[in-house]
Amino acid sequence: MPDDIRSQPALGRDKFQDFGVTADGAKRAFVALSQLNTVWFNTGTLCNLTCVSCYIESSPVNDRLAYLTEAEVGTYLDEIDAQNLGVREIGFTGGEPFMNPEIMAMLALCLARGFDVLVLTNAMKPMHHKMDALLHLKALHGARLKLRVSVDHHTSQRHEELRGPGSWAPMIEGLTWLAANGFDIAAAGRSRWDEDASHTRAAYAELFRAHAVPIDTDDGSRLVLFPEMDAALDVPEIATACWDILGLSPDAMMCATSRMVVKEKGGAPKVMPCTLLPYDSAFDMGPDLASSRKAVSLNHPHCARFCVLGGGSCSAS
Repeated sequence: MPDDIRSQPALGRDKFQDFGVTADGAKRAFVALSQLNTVWFNTGTLCNLTCVSCYIESSPVNDRLAYLTEAEVGTYLDEIDAQNLGVREIGFTGGEPFMNPEIMAMLALCLARGFDVLVLTNAMKPMHHKMDALLHLKALHGARLKLRVSVDHHTSQRHEELRGPGSWAPMIEGLTWLAANGFDIAAAGRSRWDEDASHTRAAYAELFRAHAVPIDTDDGSRLVLFPEMDAALDVPEIATACWDILGLSPDAMMCATSRMVVKEKGGAPKVMPCTLLPYDSAFDMGPDLASSRKAVSLNHPHCARFCVLGGGSCSAS
């Protein structure tokens, strides 16, 4: 088993229990919404894969988050315009977004309304079935349509360790097709293994050169190496004093500029602070973007491990 966060002890039961204070009584850190730049839509939790340690537990049978519709997305776009919210980017995540039967209509709508669009995809068969429609959108909107492909590791062995046997070849096929057709593409890897970051980026560069994929692996927005997440493992809580100790600003956190729309099975769409907390009802911010303009208490292990200590963000920039 590779060295990674799984070697850490279990999370203490006294941690992340109070939205106002940490377990040792310090004032818990919070993040105010500075400017809503990115609105994410979770298209549903159904996926063609069942990946190891998927934070959202996506799979071919998990429909806990139902498919969003074009009409529901349009309602939020109308609110963005009516409230002059200044949103510039719309992101789509899942599950696998290309499994949603209305995904191409949703992408077309957002692009036609003038937004930059980012799609997080595994670039496998569900995307392959949409190639003609993707080429049409690219012809109309060019680089305003961006796709970030999940390439969990620069070797097929470790990629398939997480995504399952046979998952590497169709991903490479999708990635190289996107590159050959001039799409604006990025890649997302995982820092699950105990590897030197410079070595990892160099290894990805070699992989991409071999497949004629023009991704600058030294650019952190083009090759994103996501910190690993496991809410059951120990991680420090973030108090207000930590901003100065760590030399960080709350405005640098994902929830300072982003929100995510989800729809639970049998329910209506609602807004959550970010892409990492799709299920936790304690973070439910209401049915619309206007009601989500409140500060976010960093009362979850993902807030600490991924965003504050790991420097992670899901947006394109």
